[in-house]
Amino acid sequence: MPDQFYTQLPVNTVPLGSLLVKGALFHDVPAGWHVVITDIKNSTKAVLNGSHQDVNLIATGSIVSVLNIAFGAHIEVPFFFGGDGATFIVPPSLINKVMRALALYKKNTLANFGLELRTGTIPVQEIYANDCAIKIAKFNSAPSFSIPIVLGNGLSYAEQFIKGEDYLLAEHPPQEEELDLTGMQCRWDRIAPPQYKEEVVTLLVVAHDSNRQAPIFQMVMNKMDELYGPPSNRQPISIARLKFKTTFGLVTEIRARLGRIKILALCKNWLVNLGALVYFRTQKGKTYLERLVEMSDTLVIDGKINTVISGTAKQRSDLQGFLDELERSGDIIYGLHVSNASVMSCYVRDLQDGHIHFVDGSEGGYTQAARQLKAKLVIK
Repeated sequence: MPDQFYTQLPVNTVPLGSLLVKGALFHDVPAGWHVVITDIKNSTKAVLNGSHQDVNLIATGSIVSVLNIAFGAHIEVPFFFGGDGATFIVPPSLINKVMRALALYKKNTLANFGLELRTGTIPVQEIYANDCAIKIAKFNSAPSFSIPIVLGNGLSYAEQFIKGEDYLLAEHPPQEEELDLTGMQCRWDRIAPPQYKEEVVTLLVVAHDSNRQAPIFQMVMNKMDELYGPPSNRQPISIARLKFKTTFGLVTEIRARLGRIKILALCKNWLVNLGALVYFRTQKGKTYLERLVEMSDTLVIDGKINTVISGTAKQRSDLQGFLDELERSGDIIYGLHVSNASVMSCYVRDLQDGHIHFVDGSEGGYTQAARQLKAKLVIK
């Protein structure tokens, strides 16, 4: 069934570096599907003004609203977290419902935070008509967690098209029913790097030639393995560094979900946090925290590499030296932001396997790295 295209893709367990260069394991997204993009307008300014937590939370909310629609329809859709927005690839049966939900979310975001959420969509068929490609595979990044890997310039084309000045917003009226943000959580405070790690690095890498993405991305990922060790060694999230947010953090979460502060909701969330402190001491709670680390979304490949890692300053310096060489040779352009913590927002549908945790570098890591990358593009 067309709607089950992504659901039915096989999950690949080969190392990521190997998967990237095995073209036979990638599949063309059906032409009847649609790319949907959300993006906070002037997010760089918002981050520089200290609203980076609001930016992350709003991006997470857009993902939660779409995933709840897909879950209710028993359809799995690929999505990509970008710090200040998100990208989705959705089947035709969901596109109108998704865009109406995002229209309401956009309205709420402007009213509650004073930030404009740009939302747009373009048919995959139109992307293909402009000689762009979207090739996708599922990658088993952890025992209980798989992520979509996309090669090709199709999502980049969609982003430029939707963010362009000439883009005409689709006429999707906001849905009338209340927005479903069930499972949206932002309970964790800034997370310091794991023990013996010095910093958190947020990295974006773009290949100049989209036809050579696979071997170039393989080189970058293999170099990271060489310098930092396997992905578990560079994981910025560790159980020992997790701590709950203050009441102020809960207030921000409730504003995003409900649009206004309700004392009853605030008390309920505060009590839930108290109960969680007890739960996390149980065996089930400890298992949840272990899976939280495994299911932290620290790597996104959507036609570019987006990743958040932790390590030492020496490891980062060596990585930058390698990336500088690739940049001088004309293979890549990259943006990199260094911070002393990561931030995490969550989608928790259930406490077993139904949870995903979106990670960004603190102070707007992805937004800051993108700012650096865009500056290089202007110079070139």
